[in-house]
Amino acid sequence: MNSANPCMYCSNDNRLTDLMIPICELEMSKVYLFKEQTYHGRCVVAFNRGHRNELFELSDEERNAFIRDVSRVASAVHTAFSPQKINYGAYGDKMPHVHFHIVPKYESAPKWGSTFDMMPETRNYLTDEKYTEVIEAIRLQLQD
Repeated sequence: MNSANPCMYCSNDNRLTDLMIPICELEMSKVYLFKEQTYHGRCVVAFNRGHRNELFELSDEERNAFIRDVSRVASAVHTAFSPQKINYGAYGDKMPHVHFHIVPKYESAPKWGSTFDMMPETRNYLTDEKYTEVIEAIRLQLQD
C-alpha cells in the first residue's frame, strides 16, 4: 500500500463510494454491492480486519473465517437471483487489498462462458430504488 494513495477499502473514501454501496458487515469482511450491475447481484467481499495485500498474509483462522464470509455471500446471491453460476474474482493489481468479486453469471446475459468484464464497455447502472431492492434481497438471504 502506497501511503500517498492509501487503500480505498481502508480509507472508505469516495473512490469506494463511487464504485460500491455498502450492504453489511460480516465476521471478517464488509460486503458491498458493485454499482455497475451488468452481472445482476454482483458484490464485493472485502477483508475488514486491517489492510492485507495477499490471502496468504491472513492467519489460518482469519482466512478460514473470511472464506466462510465469501461463501455465505455467494450463497445469498445465488438464492436471491438464481444465476446459473457464480464467478469469483480475486484481483488486486490496481487495488491491493484482500477482496473477492462475487459475480453471478446468467446463460442469457453478457459474457456467459467467458471471464466477466471488470468494467464492461456498455455499463448498467440502476436507479436508487433498484439498488435498494437488490441490496435488500441479499440482506434477506444473509440473515441468520
